[in-house]
Amino acid sequence: MIELGRRYVDKITNFRGVATGHVDYLSGCSQTLLAPHVSGEGSLIESAWFDDQRLELEKGSSKISLNNSETPGFDKAAPKR
Repeated sequence: MIELGRRYVDKITNFRGVATGHVDYLSGCSQTLLAPHVSGEGSLIESAWFDDQRLELEKGSSKISLNNSETPGFDKAAPKR
């Protein structure tokens, strides 16, 4: 089970990031949005959606939590098929 706020790595591409979104489809597909760290130059790298079975919890990953009680919002729209 994917836990939002934890760091994951995609087994196929080695893309790494914090799980910031999750979606479960009626068809049985489950995907997670990974938000990576900024590039070496300080540029933002676009978040990407991955099938859950491709993700592995990064060793030593601590959970990030945010207090969204006053300003809830979204990061990126869920994927479209």
